[in-house]
Amino acid sequence: MDARKQEQLDPASASGEGPGLIDTDVHNDFAAREDLLPYLPKVWHAQWLAVGTGVGSPYYSPVGVLRRDAGPERGGPPGSDPHYLLRDHLERFAIDYAILTGAGILEMSLNPDCDYANAAVSAYNDYLLEQWLPASPRFKGSIVVNHADPAAAAREIDRLGGHPDLVQVIMCSGARTLYGQRCYHPIYEAAQRHGLPVAFHPGTEGRGVAGAPTPSGYPSRYMEWHNALPGNYMAHLNSLVCEGVFEKYPELRIVAIEGGIGWLPHLMWRMDKNYKALRDSVPWLRELPSTYLRRHVYLTTQPIEEPQEPEHLAQIFRMCGAEDRVMYASDYPHWDFDPPKFALASLPREMRAKVRSANAAALYGLTGRPPAGGRGGASHAD
Repeated sequence: MDARKQEQLDPASASGEGPGLIDTDVHNDFAAREDLLPYLPKVWHAQWLAVGTGVGSPYYSPVGVLRRDAGPERGGPPGSDPHYLLRDHLERFAIDYAILTGAGILEMSLNPDCDYANAAVSAYNDYLLEQWLPASPRFKGSIVVNHADPAAAAREIDRLGGHPDLVQVIMCSGARTLYGQRCYHPIYEAAQRHGLPVAFHPGTEGRGVAGAPTPSGYPSRYMEWHNALPGNYMAHLNSLVCEGVFEKYPELRIVAIEGGIGWLPHLMWRMDKNYKALRDSVPWLRELPSTYLRRHVYLTTQPIEEPQEPEHLAQIFRMCGAEDRVMYASDYPHWDFDPPKFALASLPREMRAKVRSANAAALYGLTGRPPAGGRGGASHAD
């Protein structure tokens, strides 16, 4: 869809006052493992070349994971060529900014060797800075951290948190323990110190050293596993609120990428109901649990719910205040990719502009359109 058609979908996006469209989940990758070697200490070269992340998946997807029509012209997997990604995705859909979220490197937190995982994510971050962000001011990066070693993760955030084109911290949602627990607090403290949101991305549940993907164990098949991913997001957000993370870090913002939206009202209602009787068990909470979720948590559209009656989706947004917290995401170049027109068409006009760009622009400090040339930068609140 060209810019003119995008304007017809929502003329407000063409005002020129700010970004018209921001994609908050674009998966960039490297073409081959060798691409990371210049940034990785030599002691880890043989292991990286032999096994990569060393984290396998028990599930087979009959449609694969990546789109078959998104491979770069000069070869390599989809998402591995920044210049092709610009043409194939950003220019095709008139996207002003793409938040790069990485790919397989996210699962490094689930490798049992923390030293190896720390070295690999740090190497990837340097690769991102050298090979991707200079390619276009429309690219904004995410700092990948190894959440299994929170102290090292905090050091990585401090090392890179001042870079103007790194706009968030990201970690996989598969974990040994829930994210509200105090062992993870150094990550949140460092992120708040640099004014960076912390994003969670699914797809690693039940892999490596993470726990089973459901409380009752392992699903049998990929579809079953994929259907249940939002349950892990509910568990992490419940933990973050009940453990008092948002009281301890009042400026922290969480981005729940690719987890859906429809479950949020249920979680809010259940937490508020139980809080009325059980508040003595969480005396540090000063407000209803739903208030923390409304204030601190952002979500992304892909995979957006598709009810038979489109107005039901707008009702869900209103139930949980999602119109101020949901951001457009394509999930490029994955098989369940959503182009902007598809993802936003069922939303009322007054919500559409917020989801297209306004919510993401406010969160990531992307107050203007990208320059035609030179370097772009995002400003973070202190």
